[in-house]
This record gives sequence, structure tokens and C-alpha cells, in this order.
Amino acid sequence: MRKEVKLNSGIETLFGTLDENLRLLETTLQLTARLKNDSLEIEGEPANVERMERIVEEYGQLVKEGLSFNNGDLQGYLKIVAEDSSFSLRSLVLSTRQRSFGKKSIVPKSMNQRLYLEAIDRHDMVFGVGPAGTGKTYLAVGMAISYLLARKVNRIILARPALEAGERLGFLPGTLQEKVDPYLRPLYDALYDLLDAEKVARYMDRGTIEIAPIAFMRGRTFNDSFVILDEAQNTTGEQMKMFLTRLGFNSKAVITGDITQIDLPDGKRSGLLTAIDVVQSVPGISFVYFNEKDVVRHHLVQRIIRAYEQYSQSNNGSSHGQHPGGQEDSGNTKES
Repeated sequence: MRKEVKLNSGIETLFGTLDENLRLLETTLQLTARLKNDSLEIEGEPANVERMERIVEEYGQLVKEGLSFNNGDLQGYLKIVAEDSSFSLRSLVLSTRQRSFGKKSIVPKSMNQRLYLEAIDRHDMVFGVGPAGTGKTYLAVGMAISYLLARKVNRIILARPALEAGERLGFLPGTLQEKVDPYLRPLYDALYDLLDAEKVARYMDRGTIEIAPIAFMRGRTFNDSFVILDEAQNTTGEQMKMFLTRLGFNSKAVITGDITQIDLPDGKRSGLLTAIDVVQSVPGISFVYFNEKDVVRHHLVQRIIRAYEQYSQSNNGSSHGQHPGGQEDSGNTKES
């Protein structure tokens, strides 16, 4: 099927720098599109041609209503609506903009990111599992801020294991807080990216936002809270069980981790791997698995992750267990 769609003024921003967005739509929808002076000629399967036409028309209407997009956000929207016909560009854009994430808007850049945000809204406990750069932590912090600003929760608790690549707290100089801060820095970075520094400082002084190692969570119960456990692959089984049982009333918990980057000592099985086995089928808990297609860093990062996965499969495939969503066991299979 071939169809010519008339283009309104301002529509040229849809196609992106060097028409990269147009190429994205062509590839995803498996059609060809040729720009003319004031129209776009589309050729492909009828259903795909109609979806492309709807995207162009809806974008034109959104621009006419005064909405503007940076190209990174727009690419995220286009990837989702092109991959899933149940979404319209208009509904996706308007639903995202109805929520306050602080000083920035957060736009899902892939279908899995979209599912992740929806899962956090629908479930009180969500696991986000996948490689670095897929937005697991950033999106979770963004949702926590959104819930705090909307007064759905009274505080945000951000936790991480104080363990990275075999380093130990005792070898670092300074006070206990100075020792653990380097491990918690990614959480600070996400907060400062989404909130003004003065507001972050005020929230932390009041205890509205707390950032601490997971060891500080023992014996506590979190009511009216949004709790995030980051780098959960570096928890032990005991730490993970302790964290999962801290959840109180009117609270949400998000657990993020990458089971291909486990830094626990040999002989210790990751608490995240155990949790996947133990609570996968518990009602009310949602698991979202990310892969290299969800990476929102430099395009080389996607290729690097894929290369490591292929290397792991070819060299250690017989000893690695497979988990839902295509994520692999790191080989730390002995119970702690």
C-alpha cells in the first residue's frame, strides 16, 4: 500500500536530526517513507502505513497545541508507539506529562521502561532486573519523587549495599558516613538531577529523604514510604530477606539490580538471585526485566552489553542458569 500524507507547518521536528526519527519509524514499522516538499509518501503493509499516518497526524496536532519535545524524549515516545499499536502518541505524551518528577520530565525510552513505570504504579513491590544504563535506578528515584510531591508518601528511603568490586569499608578513611557516601553516590546523583540542590538538602535535613547502606535498615519498619534498594545483586540472602520484610503500610518498594555484575565474595549467592527464585510467584510482586535494547547511554553501550552476553553464553553457557527475561545467573550458585 502506498499513501501520501500532507505535512503541516512544524511537523519537520518529528523527523529528527538527519531524519534519524524517520529512519527509526521505517525500521520498526517495516515500511519506506519519502519526504517531499509538503508531504510524506509512505509505502508498506496497510496496517503499518495507517499507524505511521496516525503518528504523523497526532504529532502535528500536539505541536499545534503548543507542545514541544527534545529529541531524546521524542525518540522514546516514537519507539513505544511504533512497537505497540495499542498506544497512541497523543495518549502516551499526555499521560506522561500529567505527573511531576521535580524539575525534569521523565519519559520512558523503551517499552520495558514504560512497563516498569506502570508496574510501580500498580504494585507495592517491583523488581527491576537488567544491565547498567537501562534506567532502573533513575526511573525508580523519579517515581519516588513523584509520589512524594503528590503527597502519596511521606518520605523516601534509598538503600544500597556498601560493597563494590571487593572493596571494604574498613580500608577507607574518614567517618562512617564518609566511608559509605562513595557507594551511595549514584543515588545522590539521581536526586540532584531531578530536584534542586536546596530542596534535596532540606528534605534530607528533615529526614524526608534518607540515603543509607542496607545494613542501616535492620529492625526498622517503613510506613508511608517509597523505599528503593539499588544494586541488589550485591546483597546476601539474609540482607534481601531482611529488606523485603521491612515494608509497612501505604508503602512501595522497588528493588533494582544487575545479576551479571555480582561483587560478592566467592561462595556467597546473591540475595537478588534467591529472591527471584523465592518470590517470583508471590501475588502483588512484579518483575520487569531489561535488556540491551533498553540502554539509554551511548549507543556503544548496547553493543558492549550484547558482546558480553554472547561471550558469556559461548564460554560458560553450561554453568549459567537462565532466569525469566533472558537474564543469566552469574555463576555464584552456592547458597550463603
